[in-house]
Amino acid sequence: MTTPMTMPMTTTRLRPARPFGRTLCAMVTPFTESGAFDLDGAGTLADRLVAGGCDGLVLSGTTGESPTTTDTEKAALVRAVREAVGDRASVVAGVGTADTRHTAELAADAEKAGADGLLVVTPYYSRPPQEAVEAHFRAVADASGLPLMLYDIPGRTGTRIAPETMLRLAEHPRVVAVKDCAYDLLGTQRVLSGSDLAYYTGCEEFILPLYAIGGAGYVSTVANAAPGPLRAILDAFDTGDTAGAARAQLRAAPLIARMMAAGLPGTVTAKSLLTALGLPGGPPRPPLLPAPPEAAEELLAHYEELTRAEVTAG
Repeated sequence: MTTPMTMPMTTTRLRPARPFGRTLCAMVTPFTESGAFDLDGAGTLADRLVAGGCDGLVLSGTTGESPTTTDTEKAALVRAVREAVGDRASVVAGVGTADTRHTAELAADAEKAGADGLLVVTPYYSRPPQEAVEAHFRAVADASGLPLMLYDIPGRTGTRIAPETMLRLAEHPRVVAVKDCAYDLLGTQRVLSGSDLAYYTGCEEFILPLYAIGGAGYVSTVANAAPGPLRAILDAFDTGDTAGAARAQLRAAPLIARMMAAGLPGTVTAKSLLTALGLPGGPPRPPLLPAPPEAAEELLAHYEELTRAEVTAG
């Protein structure tokens, strides 16, 4: 027998502070054709993303291939992107690992490299219980002076950050935001109602739904190739044009589906599109493989259709 979820009583919620902006890109980590780290390409891509409408860049997350980059590469990526964008955008460094001690070390390294915040995923594989999940995040939050964005993606980690755990963590002064990939909108609403955490969707199909109920924005893989069309969703909503926001969300849906729900990892589809557009990205590192030619052609066709539709709508 399950216990019904109780929602906290709350007054009308104002949109929370956006500690890292509202339109964040989960940036790929560019590599050369030989698989080497491409620092110059990272700076070029970061500059393009900010010019295209991103006010924050999240590095070394899932899309950034954090499992296959070294600690030295992660720190160098933060420095390169910081130099490229200056103070035009926030820089959030992914530091999550399955090891609390290693994650804390990466947090300190990211702070020294110039990051504005940290993306910290739930420890994976070991499937820690909620008490251990909470202790992990608190230890990382105490390891540097940077604010944390918790990354809730149980489909990859095997462990959810339960709403009750999230509410307790919200009491820590440096736990300020969540990247939400839990696919539990009711649980998300519970945390929104009971805390001041800034919620960023990591699932592009929820950009408008989450924003409409008080979310802070998004952290998007699709934004690597199409930052403008995604920002248009939030821009329309912020001007009171909710119908226009809905149209912008629906215009982006075919590309979102092809990039994120057609059997290939988002890293692979994002890098395929960037390569087709002549932008830095390069191949993914093994075990990931480049998109096959037919998938690459379909991705480019969906991208071109979206950009044409955006021009017509504008």
